[in-house]
Amino acid sequence: MLAVVLSLSLLVPQVQAETSSSASDNAKPVTLNTESATAFLDEFFASPETKPHYVGASVVVVKDGQVLTEKGYGYADLEQKTPVDPKNTAFRVASVSKTFTAAAVMQLVEQGKVDLKADFQTYVKGLQFENPFDTPVTVEHLLTHTTGFEIRDPQLEDIRTDPDKYITMEDYAKQHMPPVVRKPGSAYMYDNFSFLLLGLIVENVSGEPFETYMQEHIFKPLGMNNSSFLLNEKFQKQLATGYDAAHKPVDLYFLDPNPMPQGGMLSTADDIGKFMIAFLNDGKKDNQQILKPATVKSMEQYRSSIHPLMPDTTYGFEAPFQIPGAGSSSSVITKAGDLTGYSSYLFFIPEQNTGVFLTYNQNGALRSMLYTAFIQHFYPQYAKPVQFKEYTPQSAEELQRFNGLYADLRISTIISKLQAGGETSSALSISDPFIGERKLIQLEDNLFKDELTGQFTAFKTYEDGTTYMREPYLNPFGYAKKGQEAAGFRDVPNNSPYAQAIHGLQSLGYLENEANQSLKPKTAVTRAEFIKDILKLSGLKPSKTTPPSDTDWVDHSAAGYIQLGYEMGLITGADEKQFKPDQAIVRQEAAVMMWRALQLQYASELFKDVKLAGHTDAWAVPAVQMMVKLGIYGPEVKVLEDGSADFLSRKPLIRQEHAAIMYALITQPTDRIVAELMAAQQPEQPQLPSAEEAAKEAETPESKRETTPTPTTENAPPATSVQ
Repeated sequence: MLAVVLSLSLLVPQVQAETSSSASDNAKPVTLNTESATAFLDEFFASPETKPHYVGASVVVVKDGQVLTEKGYGYADLEQKTPVDPKNTAFRVASVSKTFTAAAVMQLVEQGKVDLKADFQTYVKGLQFENPFDTPVTVEHLLTHTTGFEIRDPQLEDIRTDPDKYITMEDYAKQHMPPVVRKPGSAYMYDNFSFLLLGLIVENVSGEPFETYMQEHIFKPLGMNNSSFLLNEKFQKQLATGYDAAHKPVDLYFLDPNPMPQGGMLSTADDIGKFMIAFLNDGKKDNQQILKPATVKSMEQYRSSIHPLMPDTTYGFEAPFQIPGAGSSSSVITKAGDLTGYSSYLFFIPEQNTGVFLTYNQNGALRSMLYTAFIQHFYPQYAKPVQFKEYTPQSAEELQRFNGLYADLRISTIISKLQAGGETSSALSISDPFIGERKLIQLEDNLFKDELTGQFTAFKTYEDGTTYMREPYLNPFGYAKKGQEAAGFRDVPNNSPYAQAIHGLQSLGYLENEANQSLKPKTAVTRAEFIKDILKLSGLKPSKTTPPSDTDWVDHSAAGYIQLGYEMGLITGADEKQFKPDQAIVRQEAAVMMWRALQLQYASELFKDVKLAGHTDAWAVPAVQMMVKLGIYGPEVKVLEDGSADFLSRKPLIRQEHAAIMYALITQPTDRIVAELMAAQQPEQPQLPSAEEAAKEAETPESKRETTPTPTTENAPPATSVQ
């Protein structure tokens, strides 16, 4: 979990499960009309289960060319008690922006100015990147998140507080252009960068600035007067305040590049409703035709899938959340969006001529709750459990082809371990750092059902042996790739207690994976090696800041990672100029570095009762207690009869132990361990006052009001993800 905590490109709530319940076989649909839609929304947003998941929300439902209902719930500004107005309150719709960028590209396709099958470099010149494959990256690959690019998600340095200091789309693309690391078209990985490139295509081909094009060819024709890709003064006034999970406000922020085609759009529920009406009416609203009927149909069609029950993407849309037992209906197209403090969800059911848009100023599972409830209430046929043909499950020996470690393509630190056999021969065992171990029951040759979540997991294997898995519980937005077979090291025997960890890191590419290499497993690890390896394991890049000239690591080969360690607060000390990078790191020093990151997510108080044996210095005790309880250590640590553990705190960390710690960081079910510790002391989610309560408070003389602490922006999470 350290890896996930440190992955600044990841907004964790959207990666972890957004659960939903299965539908009843006997569910009877309710006819969707103005009255039923309004009643449904009022009941949904008033429920105790829903209220903790939003501060303010805006929603619109359309059907048959009409707005059935659009409503605001809660507050655009909690402190000022400003209610959400669906017509005027703007939200960051985040990656719902991609649907509009895709629509702009498809307009140019209609005009014959862009060819979907053409190399995207036909329209964007001057970008230097490596592509070792014979297949070029096409415009279609960009639209369907199948480019094969190495991940390039927004980073911490992309956040701005000054609206006038920004990087253009072209400059940003040149600075961050990723290499191609998979054959284009072979796998689905949610790809923000591809939609930046699509924005450049719109700008270059049309000859108009991206924002101007969107205004003139999509927003204005539809009367979307409260939509923009620029956070100017008008939208700063209209923008709902973003909040974190504790309902503390997030400071206003700006993002690079500017504009941001992949996630920078601001809009209202009312405006999005206008687009939905046009899209469901063959691209036409009133007398304005923004897309041809054939283009709309092409945008509704899924272009790839790992299994028919698990479609991937269309041109501008993605598959809906899985409903347990039913999978993701190919009759529904959706688009989710997330930036810190804001989440959105757009979904269409074209054959029902129905669309729904939800946006809210907090991150979390509200959207999956609404989607599932809406489908089960009005269209339960899309939530009906699948009836499979009779199937003879394969033997444990046959299932061994799936054995191995799988790394998520987008978030390489989400690692799943697959193992055939065990108590059920027709099942796979899957485990991960979030929810631990559970069973996958085989339904077809390459399709399984998660015994715990009820969701489907599927596999795809190519002729060269490359295997991909789609496991939607942790990340519904892409595939995971099976690691290579480990070559091993000459000086690490297969029966070594450290072999599993070392071979696992080789398989995932964290250690060299060539035959006849030596690890020197009992060699001490230096401070520089440790901080570099841990940060690389977390998917982080070295700092671009040049260290001060008087530091002892300024010319070190790991200077960028050491500097990043200081910037993140993982390295501290009385003398900030002397890190002693080539000195052997002591185990308790290593524990403290990891603890400084993990305590951002796990409170140290949870581990204060852990018993330690041996000798640990007082300054390292909280860190070592956390490592012991979370199981972040190797076989050298023994738990004694009295329940205490000797972490060997004052001894140098050697390479085989370092490998065991790294392996534990990406495989231990730390979230589950912490959840069990917190179960008895989980604080209640803050409850927002109702509109009636707020009105009553406003009428109460100030001298008689109860005072409550004012939320602050201290420790507000960075705005670093577009999804």
